[in-house]
Amino acid sequence: MRTWQVERRKRTRHLIELGGLIVKAGVVELTADDRATIYGALLWIASKLQSTEGEHARDLWAAKGRQAFDAEWHENEKISDPSGSCATPQSQGRCPERD
Repeated sequence: MRTWQVERRKRTRHLIELGGLIVKAGVVELTADDRATIYGALLWIASKLQSTEGEHARDLWAAKGRQAFDAEWHENEKISDPSGSCATPQSQGRCPERD
C-alpha cells in the first residue's frame, strides 16, 4: 500500500472517530441531525477555546469527558464481568459505588 493511501486511511479513521463522539454525546439526536446547528455549536466551542476562558473551559470539558469515558468503561466492565468484581487497574478489585 502506498504512503498516501495509508495516510488517507488514518485521516478517514480519525474523522469517523470524531463523528462518533458527536453521535455518542447525543448531539445528533438533540439537534434532529441539523448540520447547521451542530456546526454552529462547534464554532461556538472553538471561539470559547480561543477566548481568555479557553484554558478553563478545556480543563472543565476534559474532566467531564474523562468522567463519561470512565463511567462507560466501568459499565461495560460490569456487563462483561457478571461476577461484579469490578477488577480494573484503578479499582484494585473494589467497586467504589459498593464500598
